[in-house]
Parts: sequence; structure tokens; C-alpha cells
Amino acid sequence: MEPYLVSLGGGVLIGVIYSAIKVRSPAPPLIALIGLLGMLIGAQAIPTLKPLLGF
Repeated sequence: MEPYLVSLGGGVLIGVIYSAIKVRSPAPPLIALIGLLGMLIGAQAIPTLKPLLGF
């Protein structure tokens, strides 16, 4: 649970900094969220598939 809280805190901190210096996110929100979803799926794929493939 701790890594999730650290990640959320880091994201909020960066969001506050971006807002304070009036910088827009480098990627459109929908594209960024889809990219993050892909990263999450990719990160979970290997640990999930290892036992199924016998590694």
C-alpha cells in the first residue's frame, strides 16, 4: 500500500508545481491515462504469466 501512497503523493506534488508555474501537462490527459494504464498492465503481466508459463 505504501508505494501507492508515495506514487499518489508524488503525482499530487508535481500537479501542484505544474499549476504554480502555469505549465500544462506534457500529454493530453486521456492519452496520459491510457499510457499509464498500459504501463500498469505491462508491469502486472510478467508476474501473472510467470507461473502460468512455468518460469
